Amino acid sequence: MIGRRASSAIVIAVAAAAGLVLAGCGERPQAVSYKQGTYSGKTDQQPWSVAPWNGNKQQWEDAMRQRVQDQNEYKRMGG
Repeated sequence: MIGRRASSAIVIAVAAAAGLVLAGCGERPQAVSYKQGTYSGKTDQQPWSVAPWNGNKQQWEDAMRQRVQDQNEYKRMGG
């Protein structure tokens, strides 16, 4: 026979499991506040406005060209 302590532990475990299962059913509705014709998201920065280019678009373009060339298989294999 199951002891009193064991049966109370089972009851607590079942109650905890039921609480976790029911917690998944409590989704709240998500309301989006949208104003017609306006963008409500975060504004993006130019990619060259951060370090290490600090606003120098020409250096950024050169770095991107070099990056593409470093991925060129013909140049990597010596062809």
